Amino acid sequence: MMMRVAVFACAVAVVAGAVSPARADDLWAESHGDRWRATHEAIYATENEIARLEADPYVDDGYKAPVISGGRAAAFRLRATLYVAHWRWASPCCYSRKPIRIR
Repeated sequence: MMMRVAVFACAVAVVAGAVSPARADDLWAESHGDRWRATHEAIYATENEIARLEADPYVDDGYKAPVISGGRAAAFRLRATLYVAHWRWASPCCYSRKPIRIR
C-alpha cells in the first residue's frame, strides 16, 4: 500500500512539474506558433519598406510605385494566412449587457 502511495505521489510531482509556471513561456510559444511570429515579422518588414519608399523624395516614382503596390499585396497575402485572434478578457464585453432604454 505504501508503495502505491509513493508511486502516485511521484506521478503527481512529475505532472505538476511539467505544467508549472516556469514552462508558461514554452506553452505560449507552442500554442501561438513560430509560424505566426515569423509572419508578423515579415509583415512588419514589408510595411517598413513601403513606408521608407513612400517617405524618400529622391527615389523615382516609376521605380517605387510597383514596389509599393507589390509590397502591399504581399502584406495582404501574409495577413490572409493568419488565423483570427480570439482575445480573452477579464471582464465581459460591453455588448453583453442589457440595452439602455431612453424614453
